[in-house]
Amino acid sequence: MIYLVEDDDNIRELVVYTLLSTGFEAVGFDRPSAFYKAMENEMPELVLLDIMLPEEDGLSVLSHLKSNKDTVNIPIIMLTAKASEIDKVKGFELGADDYIAKPFGMMELVARVKARLRSSQVKLNIPEYSVGRLYVCPEKHIVTVDGNAVTLTLKEFEMLCMLLENSNVVLTRDRILNSIWGYSFDGESRTVDVHIRTLRQKLGDAGDIIETVRGVGYKIARGN
Repeated sequence: MIYLVEDDDNIRELVVYTLLSTGFEAVGFDRPSAFYKAMENEMPELVLLDIMLPEEDGLSVLSHLKSNKDTVNIPIIMLTAKASEIDKVKGFELGADDYIAKPFGMMELVARVKARLRSSQVKLNIPEYSVGRLYVCPEKHIVTVDGNAVTLTLKEFEMLCMLLENSNVVLTRDRILNSIWGYSFDGESRTVDVHIRTLRQKLGDAGDIIETVRGVGYKIARGN
């Protein structure tokens, strides 16, 4: 199930129609209160969220979802007329998983929804990782530093797991974008830098295990 929160009737109806016609289950809401009420009965697999909304702006809704343990792992794609870099950065720092600026094509939207759902599927039988003070169990979605739980957004968690899976290998920004986001961001590699910065901050003293390789990307170095 995909939930869309969009107060423009024409856009909401078109997006829901397109999703339904391409095989998805989808429901649209014109305001956050109706969206929250629906979530009491059924949690969505993905949320499409506009920024300019009545009652409560989309960034506030995003912050609410990403700070709640029951909804933190739900992928969220922002749909908004705001296209400046600062708006994108703010959304990503709050935990947005993707960002599409209006006007957008329906086929592009469907492609991004499919990519996001693919990358958020649970992977089973994944090994656990212990690097210094950091412990990560991908299968159970557990991250601890010195035994203390660390809460990460889905994107941050996926990036950390990718770095751990490729220990001692330098991952380029482009490779991270294509793997985690499911497609190229047309050179907007700042997206990766923003997520790495917030990931390091949340890991605290263990954040320095993520090394920056100037001009290339990032890696986690592990001894033999």
